[in-house]
Amino acid sequence: MSDVVAVKNFVKQFKDLKKEISKIIIGQEEVVTQILISIFSGGHSLLIGVPGLAKTLMVNTIAQALGLDFKRIQFTPDLMPSDILGSEILDEDRHFKFIKGPIFSNIILADEINRTPPKTQAALLEAMQERAVTVAGHHYKLSLPYFVLATQNPIEQEGTYPLPEAQLDRFMFAINLDYPSFNEEVEVVKATTNDTDLKINALFSAKEIIDFQHLIRRIPVADNVIEYAVALVGKTRPNSEMAPELVKTYVDWGAGPRASQNLVLAAKTHAAIQGKFSPDIEDVQAVAEGILRHRIIKNYKAEAEGISETQIIKGLF
Repeated sequence: MSDVVAVKNFVKQFKDLKKEISKIIIGQEEVVTQILISIFSGGHSLLIGVPGLAKTLMVNTIAQALGLDFKRIQFTPDLMPSDILGSEILDEDRHFKFIKGPIFSNIILADEINRTPPKTQAALLEAMQERAVTVAGHHYKLSLPYFVLATQNPIEQEGTYPLPEAQLDRFMFAINLDYPSFNEEVEVVKATTNDTDLKINALFSAKEIIDFQHLIRRIPVADNVIEYAVALVGKTRPNSEMAPELVKTYVDWGAGPRASQNLVLAAKTHAAIQGKFSPDIEDVQAVAEGILRHRIIKNYKAEAEGISETQIIKGLF
């Protein structure tokens, strides 16, 4: 099958997938799209939103519609790395036997990831980057596709351990969840206070998802689009000659090269879901906010004047 036909199939299956997810998830169109772009690009996502916005339900629904295994890990201050990765125990024959932890799944929901100490947060790092874990000197491959979706509550910061920049950089997208609109909330209340049990159908297999991930990587990109993406990331760095005055005034640190890679990959996926065979500058701009938001470190002046990351990113276009 040619890549042209494969992209057309991808568009159809993506639309069917969004429709299936909307049986359970009302509204949040942009959030669902960004999570799916991240999955088909082979990246991870960080969901930032107050409690009660159906983050867990959303991830569970997406996992079911994709036909993938799903595990939820509730991060707490006393969570240990072995609680995530698994541990070795002595069996009845006095041999060490490895019991796999919840990280051995296709989709991991790391709930409130900033509630656990850095030692446990770091246990996710190897899994996210290498798609493998090392326990007691043994190397274990994780089954593909593999996707970590972490959540953070932006309000309550007491007793939390902010993610270090190196770990934040591992997430392709940082996605902000807002409250639903009035009409959406009415629909949510109607749908969740009756006795109807909706079933989500699995529309993909793991192999199909991996094939689509490879298809995305094969999509050609014009040099001018790659140069635009790299220049956009360069503008976020206050010491760069490309940086606009806005960045020099309000930013301490800008995004690294991983942001450029993610911009191009996500732009390819964004183009593919629109039925385009190559991304353009508009595709890069469409995904830029989610990819750059968590990679820009504002200074005290930006905090004092209430300048948001979104305002800074919009000022780069």
